[in-house]
Amino acid sequence: MLTPVVVDTEQVAAADRFGMWLEMVARTAAPLRIHTAHAHDFTARAEFIDFGPIQVVRYQYPSLDCVRTPKLVRQSDPEVYLLALNTAGSTSATQDDRCSTGRPGDFTFYDGSRPHEVHHHGDDAGREPASSIAALIPHTALPLPPQRLAPLFGGGMSGTTGVGALLAQFLTQVATHPEQYHAADAARLGTIGLDLATTLLGRHLVSEHEIPSEVRRRALVTQVRAYVQRHLDDATLNPQTIADAHHISLRSLHRLFEAEETTVASYIRGLRLERCRHDLADAVLRAQPIQTIAARWGFPDKAHFSRMFRAAYGMTPQSWRQASRD
Repeated sequence: MLTPVVVDTEQVAAADRFGMWLEMVARTAAPLRIHTAHAHDFTARAEFIDFGPIQVVRYQYPSLDCVRTPKLVRQSDPEVYLLALNTAGSTSATQDDRCSTGRPGDFTFYDGSRPHEVHHHGDDAGREPASSIAALIPHTALPLPPQRLAPLFGGGMSGTTGVGALLAQFLTQVATHPEQYHAADAARLGTIGLDLATTLLGRHLVSEHEIPSEVRRRALVTQVRAYVQRHLDDATLNPQTIADAHHISLRSLHRLFEAEETTVASYIRGLRLERCRHDLADAVLRAQPIQTIAARWGFPDKAHFSRMFRAAYGMTPQSWRQASRD
């Protein structure tokens, strides 16, 4: 199980909380100078999770202003990029004379090796804290030239559409529920996050051709898998509709999955069988006929479904339901 390293200021007295937060920030790779109107009782929390090539940090804090000065950069240069998803409150960032303002669902991108300012604010009345999820990406891990990324520093990107939405969903899931993953999954999950971040940044640079082909392939596979999972209950879901939705040919889709050790059709069938298996074991759905559950997940033919289920799980759907009930 993945276990985050947690810094929670509520573990100490109110008068010591801001000092605890400053000590935590001073120990990070990119120290900041922080000002806040809530220094008297700074209730904040940070959860650090290592995912191999990247680190994901989930923050919650009162309104604050952060400045990374040239002096601090000279004292400690982490050589990391920060891609931060705003999840509550508002964020404004400035770097290299570029400014952006973000609301929940927006990304902010900046370089920890350059001076910058970031301002986080909760609601206007100060009753609700600000929060964000940040991906810390080493310069060496991102396969895009630093000089090409410069136009994006201090800028914002949407996390509600396209690849941005997929990356936002990914970061939110792994940061909110790290306990659902094994430590052995960390590196692979980090690679997925890095591929999605690379693709997002490349598209905003209008230079996707600079992204290595393998990174583009893995990012597209992730998009396709997410699309399939969202449309599993759609009776029209098939390789052709998936290819059309992603503006690629059917041949390209099949070629995309050659390195995944499965076919598109097998991937769909496996997910649908797993949904059936889950529903058949659900006590709430016990009164529903097996065929109703099967048809809902794309198996209208009773005999065909029974054969597929037995091949996958070594028992009939009826036997599995009975075993789950017992």
